[in-house]
Amino acid sequence: MEARAIARYVRIAPRKARQVVELVKGKDAQEALAILGHTRKRGAELVSKVLKSAVANAEHNLELDKDDLYVADVRIDEGPTMKRWRPRRRGMPAPILK
Repeated sequence: MEARAIARYVRIAPRKARQVVELVKGKDAQEALAILGHTRKRGAELVSKVLKSAVANAEHNLELDKDDLYVADVRIDEGPTMKRWRPRRRGMPAPILK
C-alpha cells in the first residue's frame, strides 16, 4: 500500500525543489524528516510539510506504522506561470513571468 500527499501551486522553482528532493529519495520517512530539518534551503520546509502529510495519511487512512514507512517516489513538476504586465514605451505592455 502507498500513502500519498500532494502540494499544488507552490511558489518555488521546480529546479530548486528537486535539489532538496534528491536528498530524501529512498530513505526512511523519519530519516528523511531529520535530513530536511537540517537542510538550509527554502524547498526543504515545503517538502517536509508534504512528507509529514503523507506520513499522517498512512497512519490514519491505511493504519500503517510510521516506523515502517519510506519515501518511494517524489515528483516535482512545473505549475502554472503567474503573468504580470509592465508598461513600456508608447503605452504597450511587456509581460513579466513569475
